[in-house]
Amino acid sequence: MHINPYGQDPVGLAVDLVNRPPHDAADLARRCAAVGFVLDREVGDDDLARVRSFLERWTGVVDAADPPARAALLNPLLTESASAPRLTDHTGDGWHLHYRPDGLPAHRQIAVLVAVGTALHLTGRGMDRLGRCAARDCARVYADFSRNGRQRYCSPPCGNRDAVRRHRARVKGSGAPPGRTARSSAG
Repeated sequence: MHINPYGQDPVGLAVDLVNRPPHDAADLARRCAAVGFVLDREVGDDDLARVRSFLERWTGVVDAADPPARAALLNPLLTESASAPRLTDHTGDGWHLHYRPDGLPAHRQIAVLVAVGTALHLTGRGMDRLGRCAARDCARVYADFSRNGRQRYCSPPCGNRDAVRRHRARVKGSGAPPGRTARSSAG
């Protein structure tokens, strides 16, 4: 069985590249390889600049206020980067779909993987499955791959810090001494 290269990995890579921008072309190439992307061409400095530009537009999809706005921003990315799907066995590992012709520069290959992967992620899991971290002091993006679709933080540490902040605000508002909630002091 061949794994769909347009599945979760491209969206996860986009999130990672937005949250931790690549230092140089070699870093971008390493991170693509780490998620199993087989790029037909070497990643150069021009590819790095173009991927950064693409990701700026992609974060507009993340930040869109509602599903119609999100679709309106993602559709042009799909139009610009993807083409009609076709079957290929270019690696000899098995037949799979490509949404691009062969021989594209690395930045276009990455854009296709991310755009199509994002479209599949949103239509398959839910149009609200991308966002910015809900923690007050964090602006990182996340892709929600959870079963219940309720992710609101970029990471468990951000969720935990925010929970502690909310808890402390409740305790302070209740007048309970530190370390005791209103419920435990009433009992």
